[in-house]
Order: sequence, then structure tokens, then C-alpha cells
Amino acid sequence: MEHQHTYDAQGRQLCCTREEKINSNVETMEHQLDHDGHNHSHDHHSGDGWFGLFLPAIISLTLLLVAIALDIWISQDWFTGWLRIIWYVLAYAPVGFPVIKDAFRSIARGDVFSEFLLMTIATVGAFAIGEYPEAVAVMLFYAVGEVFQTLAVSRAKTNIKTLLDQRPDEVTILNGNQPQIVRAEHVSIGSIIRLKPGEKLGLDGELLSEKASFNAAALTGESKPDTRTKGETVLAGMINLHTVSQVKVTTAYTDSKLSKILEIVQNATSQKAPTELFIRKFAKIYTPIVVFLAIAICLLPIAFVDHYEFKEWLYRALVFLVISCPCALVISIPLGYFGGVGAASRNGILFKGSNFLDTLARIQNVVMDKTGTMTEGVFAVQEVAFNETFNQAEILQMVNALESQSSHPVATAIHQYVGDSVTNIPLEKTEEIAGYGLKANVNGKELLVGNFKLMDKFGIAYDIDHSNIVYTLIAVAYDKQFVGYIIIADSIKEDAQETIDKLHSLEVKTTMLSGDKGTVVKFVADKLGIDRAFGDLLPEDKVKKIKEIKAKNETVAFVGDGVNDAPVVALSDVGIAMGGLGSDATIETADVVIQDDKPSKIPMAINIGKQTKKIVWQNIGWAFGVKAIVLILGAGGLATMWEAVFADVGVALIAILNAVRIQGMKF
Repeated sequence: MEHQHTYDAQGRQLCCTREEKINSNVETMEHQLDHDGHNHSHDHHSGDGWFGLFLPAIISLTLLLVAIALDIWISQDWFTGWLRIIWYVLAYAPVGFPVIKDAFRSIARGDVFSEFLLMTIATVGAFAIGEYPEAVAVMLFYAVGEVFQTLAVSRAKTNIKTLLDQRPDEVTILNGNQPQIVRAEHVSIGSIIRLKPGEKLGLDGELLSEKASFNAAALTGESKPDTRTKGETVLAGMINLHTVSQVKVTTAYTDSKLSKILEIVQNATSQKAPTELFIRKFAKIYTPIVVFLAIAICLLPIAFVDHYEFKEWLYRALVFLVISCPCALVISIPLGYFGGVGAASRNGILFKGSNFLDTLARIQNVVMDKTGTMTEGVFAVQEVAFNETFNQAEILQMVNALESQSSHPVATAIHQYVGDSVTNIPLEKTEEIAGYGLKANVNGKELLVGNFKLMDKFGIAYDIDHSNIVYTLIAVAYDKQFVGYIIIADSIKEDAQETIDKLHSLEVKTTMLSGDKGTVVKFVADKLGIDRAFGDLLPEDKVKKIKEIKAKNETVAFVGDGVNDAPVVALSDVGIAMGGLGSDATIETADVVIQDDKPSKIPMAINIGKQTKKIVWQNIGWAFGVKAIVLILGAGGLATMWEAVFADVGVALIAILNAVRIQGMKF
């Protein structure tokens, strides 16, 4: 059951688990930095934030070192009795009392067996048997570990926020040709933004200038200049590179692509990976078991040991409690997944949940669409082969008018070839037939434009063998007669070959499913070395093929545009959308969004998933291994509190450093 968050009088979250405590500390630190940032430089106020976190530990360490010096190195006869106890209590207070307070809060909220309770019992017990230096040292190292974990989580969150939240606070709009600086969130749709070289665009819009080049690294992870022409869409976060440009705002500040991307990444950790969910459940069962085992270690030997000493066995039980604290797992595992999401975002890949990192790590099949995924999706008309009995120019105008009803790349190619229609074509009863093409009535006669299956569907006779033509063919029929066909060619993306090679090196099978001509699909697949390829598929045929793969108990990732292939995306284990910048629907429907059109990001996403899972399991193995060894030694009386501190705080810190390592990896 999820706990409801409660807050104190100052609005700070009252914590129940160590993870909540760390996140609360991060929020408090970020709030303080934001508040101080109005008057101080970034470096200075960052230092203030860190110092505030470390201050209790610094006070405690100073008092502890003085006490140890008086105990061991400085000869005197006054540091004894109540004075010595009070001194160690003062050393314990800055780091110990907050933990004791959190332990009572946890109990009040129904979570009795928390990490806070373990550390409280262990250190108060050590005080009770006179082990004052060890009691203070255990809590001190625990507090230091918590601070380092807070900084690690803060760094992970800051990296992602800095990476993605590239929106400038202010923009320059033209008000009657007069430049005026206003807050970006106050800019209305239709306003004209003036963008100087080096400035970031604050809102999505339409380019009014003839041409401009932008750095879109904040969106795609690629620093290669992106040249846009008049009328094309430009997005918030893009940096104008060369000339002064004008952009007409088309989207509100909060609805921009960058805002949606930022929201996706910040919410990604709400969808937990199975490993995270397991560790949370495990900790809830594991912690009370450890407490009862510690009680057993302390009391059971009475029945079996001849010379039983309560103090000795209590000490062993306390050591056991310190060692068993599951901090390394509870914090480092979510941090590992958070790092994986951040590393992917930095490379222009959006994961909608850390669970998809896990799924991609074990993916066995990548099934991909052809057009726009492995090919450019930029078609060009190569040849028009119409029957001479028809007026070619007139039929092309009709085809152009009908194709203008579609957003398919083929329609764009035909429009570019024919140009703007000279006459107003009277289209009636326009209909798109999924997997076939388009149908309409023109001047009371039926016009069909699509593949040859469309001709077969409507009983149109034709006398050509189209199966041997490699390129994409658009068949045309008018008034129940076959007019001819248009040959359209597409080009393979420059990194498509690299993509397939990397997928094969990861031992991932590849399959291409396309509604395009079988000969075209086979040609592209053979050239790239794709394992299996199927063309001439209707949407329901693609679903059938995915089901055949899944019937073999194999995991499947489908890569497409995330809109037209919605049934296939829903059926696959992971839906990956290409070119997320182009479509709002893509961002909504896919599990993973590749923000540019580069298929090479597919194996990169899989590799990030594998590396994240590897780091997570390294942490699990390391934490359990060290703790198991020291637990056995502690129960046998061979480990002291100092070894216990290493098994708890030391292992946690090493696991955290390992978790944040993924943020600096190159993929």
C-alpha cells in the first residue's frame, strides 16, 4: 500500500522511507538554491547548499575526534563519568536526533520497521552498553552517506532538467515592428518572435524568414545544424545559428514539444521497473525479519551458551542490525534507472518509464516499418506511365487533388511533381481505404489511386506484370478503366546499415513489415541484411505477423511512426516511435520516442537498457554479497561496529557511485 505524504508546519514532507527522506532533502536543497539564486552566483549558492547538508556531520565529527583524542592520546583525568557521556551525546545529537525523529514519524504512519528504526536501535543500544565512540561513528557515517546520496540524486535530476529545460524565460516579440521583451509564458499564439543569432527559441512556431539554420541538440541530442525554410515548423529549445529570423508562434508555452518532452522524462520514474518494485517489497519483508533475527541473536544463546554475557550478545545483535540496513539497495537501484533515463534523454531518446529500460534490455526481436524508419520517407516521382488514350495532365491534376487529402509521403511526392492544381477539381465521396489507397468521385466518375491490390479490390483489369518492378508503384484507375501507374522511389537512410549491423551484434533478430510492394521491401531488406521481410501487408496482416513472433515466447519491439501502426505498437512489448518531433500523437502513443529520424538510436536505446540493468544487478550482487559475509561474521562475534559501518554506509556509497556512472557513459 502506498503511503500518503504528510507535511510539517514549514511544508516539508514528513518521511517514512529512506528514499522519501533523500527526495525530501533534494527538494529542500533545490528550494534553498532557487531562493538564494536571486542574489548570488550559481557556484556560490550551490556551495552554501552543500555546506548546509554537511554541517551536522561536521559538528558531530569535530566533537567525536576531540572525544577520541581525550580518550586515547591526551593524558588527563577529568574526561570521565557523566561529563564523558554528555560529550558523546552532544556529538551524537546533530546526526542522531533527526534519524530518531524520522523513526518515530515512520512508526506513527504505520511503517514500524524502517531503516531509521534499525539505526536508532543499533546506536542507542551501543550507548546503553558503553560503546559511545562506535555509537556516534555509526550514526555519523550513516548521516554522511545520506548526504552523498542526496547529492547523487540531486545531480541526476539536475542533469536531466538542465539538459531538457532549455526554454528561455524571455523572448523578443515584434509589436508593430518594434521589439519588445516579454515573459515567454505570456506570449500569445500568433505573435511574431524575433530571434537573433545565438538566441534560443522560447515557443514552437512557423518560420517566417526564407531560410534559417538551428542547433537542435536540446531536442535530438545531435549538434548537427538543422536548416529550415519558410513555412516549416521550428521548436522551442532550438538555437538560431546565423541570421536574424522571425517566427510566428503556433503553440502555447506549456504545450510546446520541449514542455512535453520534459514532462515525459520527469515522470519516467513513476513507472517503476520490476527490479525496483521487487526491492521495495523485499525491503518491507526483509527489515522486520532482520529485527527479529537480531533479538534472537541477543537472547537465544541463553539456552545454548554456558557462560552467557548479555552485553556481548547484545553487541553482536547491534552489529547485525547495522550491517543489515538495506540502504544500498533502496536508493542505488532507483538512482541507476534514473541515470539510464537521463543518459537516453541526453542522446535524444525518451523513455516513458524505467520499466521500458528493463524490457529493451532483454528484447529479442526488433520489428520495423520501412518508410520513414529505414528509408528517408522522402519520395520523388521517377516516371509516369499512363495509357495514351487518357489526358495525362488532366489525370495527374485529379490524382494530385485526391492525394492532397492524405499526409503520406507519397502524396507529398506527387504534389511536388505536379505542382499546385490549376483547376478546381470537384472531389466527392472521398475515402481512404487502409492498406489500399484513396477513392473519390470526380465529375460523377470513380477515381482510384493506390496500390495494385486496390485495383483488384474494385475489379479493375490491367495488363502489366508489376511484381518485377522494384520501385513503389501508384496505380490509377478512372471510370472503371486502368489508367496506368506512377513510379516513386525512396532512398535508404545513411545509418540504416549501421543500425542492422549493431542489432545483429546485440544478437537481436530483425524483421521488416510494410504495406509497400513486396519487391521494394525485399530489395531494401536484402541490401541491409534484415533477417525477414514481408511486404504488401494490410494493418491486420502486421498484427498477425507480430502475434506469430510472440507465440514463440519472444520479446518484440516495434519501430514505426506510432500513429498508423497503433494496433501493432499496442501488441508489442515496447513501441518505439521515430521522429517524435514531427507528431504530437507519436509522443502520446509510443513507449520510447526517438526524437530525430535516426534508426541508429534503436540499438543505442537497447544498449542503454542493457547497461542500466547491468549496473543495477552489479549493485544488488555487491550489496548482498558484502552484507552476507559481514552478517555471518557479526553473528559469530568476528565483526565490530566498524566493519558494520562499511557493510552499510560503505557499500551504499560504492553502489551509488556505480549507479551514477551511467550518466557519463558514451553509447
